[in-house]
Amino acid sequence: MDRGLFHKAISQSGGSRDGVLTGRPLSEDGIDTHYPVSAETAGINFARRHDIVGEDAAALEKLRALSAEEIVDNGQETAGPGGPITYSGPILDGRLVVETAQSAYEAGRQANVPLIIGANSADFVGFISADTKDELFSQFSHAEKAAEIYDPEGTTELATLLVMAGTDKVQAEPARFAARAFEDKGAPVYVYRFGYVPDAMSERWQNGAPHGSEIAYVFDTLNAWPGSTPSPEDEDVARALNSYWANFAKSGNPNGEGLPVWPQYQREREEILVIEADGEFIGREDPWKARLDVSERAADAQP
Repeated sequence: MDRGLFHKAISQSGGSRDGVLTGRPLSEDGIDTHYPVSAETAGINFARRHDIVGEDAAALEKLRALSAEEIVDNGQETAGPGGPITYSGPILDGRLVVETAQSAYEAGRQANVPLIIGANSADFVGFISADTKDELFSQFSHAEKAAEIYDPEGTTELATLLVMAGTDKVQAEPARFAARAFEDKGAPVYVYRFGYVPDAMSERWQNGAPHGSEIAYVFDTLNAWPGSTPSPEDEDVARALNSYWANFAKSGNPNGEGLPVWPQYQREREEILVIEADGEFIGREDPWKARLDVSERAADAQP
């Protein structure tokens, strides 16, 4: 349905793997190992979370009366910790969404357009849980290799490892998976890793840049934050990132005068644009390659 409606794409939530919010069954529970709860059941759970029961006109009226804040529900996936699923994500309805991103990419059915895709340095926590390092690494298809790559000295805190592994599973490795699929089809691809941590957030963001933290820099809207006073470094990062995005929107190539070179992604070289914690922009071979290789093997081992 979307063929010909866009000629470039930017994905700042790089999840493209099955099981990472890419396609929940519409009405049947238990038919997908990644999504055992159907969208219909998630909707019923959501209604119950707001004390709405039944399938009659009265229930529909109550659902339509919910405020925007209640519907968004702070983006909660469940009704409380360990509660029933209340958020569906994309739904395989057979018309608008007919397959998952992973199945489309593996078959080469994605649009052949220029792509920017990437992840943040501390994008996600919570998608992987473990009480010990051994429990964490056992979730990889090769536990010893995972421990060697993620914790070579054996001194990294478990909380930090959970952020690293969660970021790789949900965003960074799926982004690379998508980048390779687009490159295989002949589309120009540019991959980024946003890790900038402003001084004002250095205590709170000790593991890196969290999910969504790049958005105000992409749109150069730092002054829109209530009570914010951007530093000169903040403004430099925003100007550069905004310029890359604008250049790409105009030409399909993010590079431009005065900007550090952003190398086009190629599987053989694995070069990406890294935005370091201090705001330096560097086009280089992906420093996380070994991590993503381990995460890829775990993803490929999934049923």
